[in-house]
Amino acid sequence: MDRCYDNESVSFFYNHSGKQLSLYWQPKDVVMVVLGLTVSVVVLLTNLLVIVAIISNRRLHLPIYYLLGNLAAADLFAGLAYLFLMLHTGPRTAQLSVRVWFLRQGLLDASLSASVVNLLAIAVERHRSVMAVQPLSLLPRGRVLLLMAGSWVVALGLALLPSYWNCLCNLDHCARLAPLYSRTFLTAWALGNLLAFLLMAAVYARIFFYVRRRMNRMSQHAGFHPRYRETTIALVKTVVIILGAFVVCWTPGQVVLLLDGLGCDLCNVLAVEKYFLLLAEANSLVNPVVYSCRDAEMRSTFRRLLCGCLRSSSRHMPQNGPRPGMRINLPDSGHPLVDSSL
Repeated sequence: MDRCYDNESVSFFYNHSGKQLSLYWQPKDVVMVVLGLTVSVVVLLTNLLVIVAIISNRRLHLPIYYLLGNLAAADLFAGLAYLFLMLHTGPRTAQLSVRVWFLRQGLLDASLSASVVNLLAIAVERHRSVMAVQPLSLLPRGRVLLLMAGSWVVALGLALLPSYWNCLCNLDHCARLAPLYSRTFLTAWALGNLLAFLLMAAVYARIFFYVRRRMNRMSQHAGFHPRYRETTIALVKTVVIILGAFVVCWTPGQVVLLLDGLGCDLCNVLAVEKYFLLLAEANSLVNPVVYSCRDAEMRSTFRRLLCGCLRSSSRHMPQNGPRPGMRINLPDSGHPLVDSSL
């Protein structure tokens, strides 16, 4: 029967995995902590602004904005988890108990998982809205609330999973990046996130080709309005930004986790670990820009909040372009098409 090492120190597992622990603050440790704290604070402020904007503006009390608010809450949580990591890293790691180490990593896993699940949920709801030729403002409230709750259940489950799926009783399976995690868990977690990206790519690709095909049919009518072509162009920009941000921020870290999980001894994963984790955290800063700042009503609310003018959002409505949920009537069918910002 395998012996378990529950009572060993964190240093014991790090030494066994070959991951060096700093006994004192080195320049690179200080640089990473400063960068990490800066990113965390900016993530917290930007996502808090999104949440306050949705709460304060009654015109944003719609299911699609609930999803955006839930994404902002997940990213806010990610900022807090990364802040906790920065305050318990470097030489402080050796002072952590096994329980606190799992708490540190679990918070990070839960927050990043919640962010990814919310991104996937938003993609799925946009797809359903487009295929049903339905404004985003008419999304069923009950289903959206169920998705929001489900995203946090999944995130919590993934955070608790390493407490049972670890290498405390099998040191040969310990990973190098996270020396108390099992390599099989890292592999599964990385593959799960990469699968989420592939699903997002497939969903947005289907949305794009559907809208482009519909626009091509509409262009054959004499009453084709130039705004429809602008809608297609805006759609392309949105899809490229969403998928591009996800690829740039998430893929490097997931590939490194996958390589470590598969036991690639020749891969120097430890050399890039902290940088790729910081890049993944930066996605929580990009999300408010991609999903909220491209919306005219949200931008208007941001301006009022930043100027300290917390007046009713029913006044001074933006006039430049359609808002999410606004109808665009199609000449050939009379059915509404969702807005270009998706």
